[in-house]
Amino acid sequence: MKDLFYYPINALPEQLSGLLEVPELTRLDDVGMHCGCEYTGFPIFRHLDKYSRYEHSLGCALITYRFTKDPVQATAALFHDISTPVFSHTIDFLNGDYERQESTELATEQVIKSSRAIMDHLKKWGTDPDLVCDYHMYPVADNDPPGLSADRLEYTLSNLINFGFMEPAEVRRIFEDITVSENGGAPGLFFRSPEAALAFGLGALKCSAIYVREEDRYSMQRLSEVIASAMESGVLELRDLYTTETVVIGKLMSDPGTRDLWKRYRCLSTLTDVPVFGSGRVITAKKRYIDPPVLGMGRLSGIDPGFRKAMESFLETDFSQTIYAF
Repeated sequence: MKDLFYYPINALPEQLSGLLEVPELTRLDDVGMHCGCEYTGFPIFRHLDKYSRYEHSLGCALITYRFTKDPVQATAALFHDISTPVFSHTIDFLNGDYERQESTELATEQVIKSSRAIMDHLKKWGTDPDLVCDYHMYPVADNDPPGLSADRLEYTLSNLINFGFMEPAEVRRIFEDITVSENGGAPGLFFRSPEAALAFGLGALKCSAIYVREEDRYSMQRLSEVIASAMESGVLELRDLYTTETVVIGKLMSDPGTRDLWKRYRCLSTLTDVPVFGSGRVITAKKRYIDPPVLGMGRLSGIDPGFRKAMESFLETDFSQTIYAF
């Protein structure tokens, strides 16, 4: 894997690097961050580079370690997606959790504590498993939205590059402006300059708009219906969702009924205002956004009126229209 924004992977201490090849983590290399949307023919997803939950998890660990130098917090960040099923948040749609998108986080502790390889490693380093099962305990790794955390920072910076919104050099400049400070409260990530915060904030809003645009919501809903049909017909079992996308796609292709559903999903490429029989969906989704804090100045929305207006416009995104696609 490539280094994260010029921060080398070998900067991780052995306490973390010894975990990178455990099966529970390497499985995530075949679980995509784009929630299955990349398998459709919609132009916005068609040319995306591979971006896996494994890459994201490693990135979160690197960022957390860079700013805390605490292997325990970084290990919790490394594990935060370890229970993520195939197609990621599409399974939240399957579970009816499309607005919060948190249902797939519930099994993290179970996966960690049932892994012989992970538990042996934690024991070797004298690490209490209870301290690495919930990265929400550590505000640098994660905190309440719309704050800045290693998790949101990693997928935002990666997607700024993935979606073509920024060049790697600009992403690096933004990343280097970030510091950690208690700033009168718990430790957290802050921008040093409002200029870097604005560049990041506006770029993050561009990513946020993609996460809720019609192609994204429609793809996730339709794929959740394919998975539901496969489970109802016995082609897939719940445990299959915690294997890899290669395995699940292979099972979908092994049955004539689900093969047809999967192929039709792969062919989705066009939104239309003209009702297409059987395609209409009204779909809501989680509005992911970041209001980045600037050290000593507060949140960007309180500093820059233009950003505040853009953020408020995003939060007013309307999900009430029926989406038609083919």
